[in-house]
Amino acid sequence: MQNYLQLHSSPPIIIAHRGASGFRPEHTLAAYELAISLGADYIEPDLVSTKDGVLIARHENEISTTTNVAEHSEFANRKTTKLIDGKSVTGWFTEDLTLEEIKTLKAKERLPFRNQSFNNQFSIPTFQEIIDLVKVKSEEIGRSIGIYPETKHPSYFASIGLTLEEPLIEILHNNGYKSATDPIFIQSFETQNLQKLSQLTHLPLIQLLENSGQPFDLVMNGDSRTYHDLTTPQELVKIAEYASGIGPNKQMIIPVDNQGKLLNPTSLIADAHAAGLLVHPYTFRNEKQYLAPDYNGNPEAEYEQFFNLGVDGVFTDFTNTALTVIQRIW
Repeated sequence: MQNYLQLHSSPPIIIAHRGASGFRPEHTLAAYELAISLGADYIEPDLVSTKDGVLIARHENEISTTTNVAEHSEFANRKTTKLIDGKSVTGWFTEDLTLEEIKTLKAKERLPFRNQSFNNQFSIPTFQEIIDLVKVKSEEIGRSIGIYPETKHPSYFASIGLTLEEPLIEILHNNGYKSATDPIFIQSFETQNLQKLSQLTHLPLIQLLENSGQPFDLVMNGDSRTYHDLTTPQELVKIAEYASGIGPNKQMIIPVDNQGKLLNPTSLIADAHAAGLLVHPYTFRNEKQYLAPDYNGNPEAEYEQFFNLGVDGVFTDFTNTALTVIQRIW
């Protein structure tokens, strides 16, 4: 097997998944800033909309698990149940709160086994605030930090009159992100909004791929193709017509059995590269419960295997661990 150095002329990029989310509450300026200081090449904000159409960073538009909204009695009557991408979800939703109201909330750590000591310290950032941070930090440290935004639930937001695509492109273009070579990737689990974005901008796009199910826009249109169907060589060529790469669940590259043990790698990396697509798998985490038993609790072994298979970048909660491996093998 060829190793990464034989396959690539540059090291894989480190994409800070929701920021340094292994150390700080996800999608906060503190998490993004720490990720940059730890060596991230790109930071990843997931984008949803407020009631007044402002793009903010949250992994989901339902925010009870990532903010202290439930503690705000003034918003008690905003709790509701909605159908999001075909699933019933109960809680508080960003599209029911204005930016001014969102700014009264504080972020909290989503995962109970991670550090809770930073809860209720950090506000919810707007996309513009994230861009401002990236520009300041890039100048401060003397290297260009990229941004890797994801449009969350684009079909849903379009259905309630809060489309994500046009506001996203307006912000990016206004901030000087216009060229295919600018340090940015726009990603989505849906397909049609990426195709729409490809008509609105020259910025590179990434088709995300889950290990099960279908893109929701395909479900809405009665298209039976699954995410796995989109990984055939023929479908990858079609993706390359509108996207620069794919962001697959890492188990689409190295599957696991019912006990979580690793199986033989698939041909996905080679097939994607043959179609001219970059490959940025997700999500790499240090905790033992996220690691296949084959790695014996060593997250660096997982990175090494994926790097040697030829991935072009990784989404990680622990930028520092990814960087340690890159510096050792590069």
